[in-house]
Formats: sequence, C-alpha cells, structure tokens
Amino acid sequence: MDDYTSQQDDDQLYEHYAFTVDKGQSPLRIDKYLMNFVENATRNKIQAAAKNGSIVVNGIAVKSNYKVKPDDQIRVLFTHPPHEHLLVGENIPIDVVYEDQDLLVVNKPAGMVVHPGHGNYSGTLINALIYRFDNLPNNSSERPGLVHRIDKDTSGLLVIAKTEKAMNDLSLQFAEKTSEREYVALVWGNVESDEGTIEGHIGRHPKNRLQNTVFSDDEADKGKPAITHYKVLERFGYVTLVSCKLETGRTHQIRVHMKHIGHTLFNDERYGGERILKGTTFTKYKQFVENCFKILPRQALHARTLGFKHPTTGEFLQFEAALPEDMQECIDKWRGYARHMDMDG
Repeated sequence: MDDYTSQQDDDQLYEHYAFTVDKGQSPLRIDKYLMNFVENATRNKIQAAAKNGSIVVNGIAVKSNYKVKPDDQIRVLFTHPPHEHLLVGENIPIDVVYEDQDLLVVNKPAGMVVHPGHGNYSGTLINALIYRFDNLPNNSSERPGLVHRIDKDTSGLLVIAKTEKAMNDLSLQFAEKTSEREYVALVWGNVESDEGTIEGHIGRHPKNRLQNTVFSDDEADKGKPAITHYKVLERFGYVTLVSCKLETGRTHQIRVHMKHIGHTLFNDERYGGERILKGTTFTKYKQFVENCFKILPRQALHARTLGFKHPTTGEFLQFEAALPEDMQECIDKWRGYARHMDMDG
C-alpha cells in the first residue's frame, strides 16, 4: 500500500473496504454510494473519512462529492487495522463433530457469526477457535482456519484447517467442487418438480446492497456462476422441505437461488421470507405461521452433510449433523398442519 502512504504522514494504511463499481452504475456521489455498501455507516462518518484522504478511487484520494463511475476501484483506508485483524480468543463452547491433527469439523449453531466483521467483533467461531488453537493457518482473506463459511443464522457443518497443508488442500477441493455439501431448507410454496438444478450468476443486488441476486442473459457478467441442485424431501402444501446440494459456494447461494425460482426460504428476513407468502387469509392460519416464526426466528436452513477427502490420508470423510431443535419443531408443526388439511379436505 506504499502508493498511498504520502496522504497520511507516512503512516501505514490498512484497507477496510474495497469495491469495484458495477458496470451499470449511474453517476452517484461517493458518500451516498458508500452508504449502500457499508453496514452501520453514516453520511457524516463517510464525509469525515473523505476529508482525511481515506477514500481512494483508482489510486487517488477523492472528496465526498466525487461521482462514482462504472468500474471505479474504490478503497477505504485508515491508519488503524480493521477490527477483524485484532482477533481476541474467547472461551466460547463449540460443538466439535470430528478432530485430528490436521483439521476439525464443527456443527455451528444458528446465531453464531463465523468470522469477525462489521458490527460483530466478538462471539464468533473464529474467536472460539483462536482461544483453543495456536497458529491456525490463514486463508486467502487472512482468516485463521477458515476453509468456507455459512451465514450467521444458518446452522450446520464447517471444516476448519489446522495446518497450512490442510488449508491449501481443502481450499482446492472447495474451489474444484470435489467437496460435497448438502443443506436442508424449508421454503415457501409447493415446489413443482421433485428435483431440479438452478443455474444463475449471483452478484450484489444493485439496489439493496445487503442482498444478492441472480443476473442472467446480457447481465450475467455482473455476477459469478452458481449451481444448486435441489430435491424435494417432503411437501406440506404451503411450504416444502428440500435438500440442496451446492456445486459452487456463493454468498447466500441457496437463499438467492430458491427465491429466484419463486420459493423464498421460510422466515428469511433479508429476502422477504418473514412474511406469509403462501396460504389462506384465515386468522387461524396467520396465527399458526406466526407461531412457526417464533419457534424458528431465522431462515430455515441447515448445512446437514459435509464430505471431503482427508488432506493427509486421502480417505473420503463424510459427516452429518441432525436438524437443530428449532428447525425440527417448525417442520413437525407444518407436518401436523398438512395432515390436518388432508383430513379436512
């Protein structure tokens, strides 16, 4: 980052955010633009950062009234490292499914953030891991031990690398799509086909920066290729239980792909699944769904199966984590409701 040191009295600068502006972006003041990208940012903070020379576009510090253009490279730099680099070990219980000298497999509860980031600097899986292990290898994003991740409110299995060799080997398996990952999801609506494949490039939503979306046809280059295979496990009329196998690992992939085909995940607030999307107008039904939301106060998604080749022995290992209580209870309620509907019908 030596190119930028002159702007702040030769202090070392740390990159806190980096963005490439979408090809279809219309001119917009950079302070407004960054408010759409940075969680918990205020206009005042962004303007102060610009005043300090901390907002750099294509290598040059800009003022807050700079208008962003397609393909601009934006970096936000400060003299202090981001919080996520100041990692502190914390004695947080973790559910270890398997462990040897090379790796461990954990069953992450819903509500636990995987790695520190904006707004979540403690209580994460990484804080728990660095409390237990010294010298975990960093991945390409400087995150110790992490081969892949799952969302905060998704439960289920993750593999953690304990050595450099394991990190390289496992990361390659995920990149080359030889690892196996199966998720169970409860989605709104009656999924038409018993099984199918969803293909669609996934990228950041142009209007809501906290969501991702599918880009197709002429706009496909705005996203990255993503493939999800799904299979219906059980039908409950207004919702369906599905198994999803990932061929790629894009952020929010299952959540985005299922919404794309008209089956938003049950109680997925970020993607609109916390509203009643299917069913009747009866007050009793509304009350039933509200009760389900209370039982499962998160998106209905669980990483159930994880398989990969052991980096040292070459043996293919496969692990399975049973559905957590909240999701199981919600599914049981829907199963009872569907049975009741059949009897009434």
